[in-house]
Amino acid sequence: MNQNEKRVYLIETLLKERRKYTRMQIPANVEEQKRLLRSLMNIRMPGAIDDEFLRVQDEYLQQINKEKGIVTLSVMEMLQPDIYVWKGDITRIKAGAIVNAANSGMTGCYQPCHNCIDNCIHTYAGIQLRLTCARIMDEQGYEEPTGQAKITPAYNLPCDYVIHTVGPIVQGELTKEHEKLLASCYRSCLEIAEAHGVDSIAFCCISTGVFMFPNQRAAEIAVKTVKEYKEETGSSLKVIFNVFKDLDEEIYRELLR
Repeated sequence: MNQNEKRVYLIETLLKERRKYTRMQIPANVEEQKRLLRSLMNIRMPGAIDDEFLRVQDEYLQQINKEKGIVTLSVMEMLQPDIYVWKGDITRIKAGAIVNAANSGMTGCYQPCHNCIDNCIHTYAGIQLRLTCARIMDEQGYEEPTGQAKITPAYNLPCDYVIHTVGPIVQGELTKEHEKLLASCYRSCLEIAEAHGVDSIAFCCISTGVFMFPNQRAAEIAVKTVKEYKEETGSSLKVIFNVFKDLDEEIYRELLR
């Protein structure tokens, strides 16, 4: 099967899982097909599926991720020893681990084609990631506390692992507790990465955006926590601050200059 045939097969299989969609017509337009496939993956509840679907999905996603362009440390600017800043799509980064800004349910974003990092990571990793996260949460028996972290395989992403952390939500005035919890997110991710032999980690801007943590203060806490961790532990872990907005890139460059 070529990429077009794989995409149609994946759509057809996912439509058959949901009775109310069995008569849905698959659009002829390629971009509309891609959007439909992503939407079906986003709304699918965690659960097993046959090996043939996974084989085709994995081949399809690995090609998609390759076409997006895989990014390595060699093309990133090191602003301080073992500390980098790179602006772009975190799902393109080939590192030991990338960090996902998760919600307390930990199984991803279920809103079709939402542009949050949680949705993007689950989309391009494949449906196995949601099932793995669900199993971790079932075993845990309660929602993930803010400031902690869990690690999973990355499946079809170019990185080795995804580290999921729940950042604080700022409603109203920023408090010392918000700051403490955000610092805990970064430290928890660093600790779990090193415990799994990870040599490089790419952090997203945890808790900014819809979680409403002020960008400047969030970056200050991120940089301070990482530098303190490396000084205290002697860690050689390479840290990438991955940003998506010009504003965040400017803030991190200023802090690390």
